[in-house]
Amino acid sequence: MSKNMTEDKMKKVLTESKLVSIKTMLEKDHAIDCLLLLYVGRGRWKDAKSFMQENKLTLSDGTFRSRMIELESLGLAKSERIDPLKKYYIKTKQGDKVAKLVLEFFDRLTE
Repeated sequence: MSKNMTEDKMKKVLTESKLVSIKTMLEKDHAIDCLLLLYVGRGRWKDAKSFMQENKLTLSDGTFRSRMIELESLGLAKSERIDPLKKYYIKTKQGDKVAKLVLEFFDRLTE
């Protein structure tokens, strides 16, 4: 790939509002964790917490909720009410696409 094409792609990531929003969200603490939890159907705090504990990982409920709200605002997740106080989150088509790309990125690193 030529230097100009690479720079053009880089400029797009750094300046196109939708891509900037996703990049900014992915830079935050536990954003990838929450995206992947959503991808595997663990968009409810109870399920996310148990998965993280089973794998000896930490994730606070506040961080989980904040990231899920961000994912929803970006169109990567959709929330459903469990009761007046609780929600669970499910991935959207765009969320599915982003999660697959993130997993592919990490897969390629381990080849």
